[in-house]
Amino acid sequence: MNGIRSSYLRFRKTPAFTGFILFLISIVLNTVIQGFASGNALAFFNPNALSTLITSNAPFILVTMAQSLLLISGTLDMSIGIQIALVNVVCIMIPQELGAPVEVGWLCAILAAVAASLLSGFGCAVLRLPPLLVGYAMTFIIKGVNVLVMDIPQGKVPKAYWKPYQSPLFGFLPVALLIILLVFCAWLYLKRTKFGRYIYAVGGNPRNAFAAGINPVKVQIQAFVLKGVITGIAGICLTLMTASGNPLQAEDYGLRSLSACILGGLGFGGWGSMSCAVFGAGFFVVIQNTVYYLFTLLPKIIPGFAVTSYWQNMVSDVILLLGLFMTIVTAKAQRETLKQGLVKQFRRGEKYAK
Repeated sequence: MNGIRSSYLRFRKTPAFTGFILFLISIVLNTVIQGFASGNALAFFNPNALSTLITSNAPFILVTMAQSLLLISGTLDMSIGIQIALVNVVCIMIPQELGAPVEVGWLCAILAAVAASLLSGFGCAVLRLPPLLVGYAMTFIIKGVNVLVMDIPQGKVPKAYWKPYQSPLFGFLPVALLIILLVFCAWLYLKRTKFGRYIYAVGGNPRNAFAAGINPVKVQIQAFVLKGVITGIAGICLTLMTASGNPLQAEDYGLRSLSACILGGLGFGGWGSMSCAVFGAGFFVVIQNTVYYLFTLLPKIIPGFAVTSYWQNMVSDVILLLGLFMTIVTAKAQRETLKQGLVKQFRRGEKYAK
């Protein structure tokens, strides 16, 4: 019992704690509201419903995980959303126009995402331009490239590829969830390597990291490359989900992924982890699903009740804003707790030294 309590107290001090609590709250709300709306108390936990929810939102979750790497290293990329569209365009057009195998199109798409990320990283890390300015400029550049390559939504993905992705394994396990878990496990491994230590050092204080012999530019460029690979995987998931191409989709993923990271407890530079991004994205997705069922339920309770989708978006945004406020307050408390712990350790060390 003491072990469980001590584990809880340690977890409570981590940046992911607030995002985890918000995620649990969203699941409870969704379970209740979806249960009333559908007449089934456990409708949310239906394997098919869960599989559809995870599969349709996997690109957004993966993009949020990719964005978290940049935030930890002390930068960001607002063009990450349109980069997914670039991956989608390449995935469709390479096989369609060149007759290459689908797998070749996927590989070229990932390389395109890495190239776009490197260009953004060059502007942020090497030229030291403001990340928001670089992201804004890159959004228009990539959007132009997308439209140049694919002027209108078109193309299709063979059924042999999108059908297995959209069909749960063993009837309950989404393929998209396995992809998310693989990316997360890869991060857990990298976090224990030299790169993992360096990315936190650079994000926390680039000058101190440089004084310790770490090259901040190199570390941030590596973070952008890794972000590009994950973005490429997210774009492939989006292509398999839609089974077609659209050069102007997912542009809002840039701002949404940043919001989800903050909701999960991530700070700008050396604070948080990818688990924060997962919880934040989960809260984002489940809350939107909850609001959808809420507005499905209201006409049953209030005869004649009808609103546009703009009201749904407004309610979702208000809930997200409240969650963001909660995250900011608790993150400040966590930082103060960490600071007090470091001070106590320092004083204890001075005592023993005497």
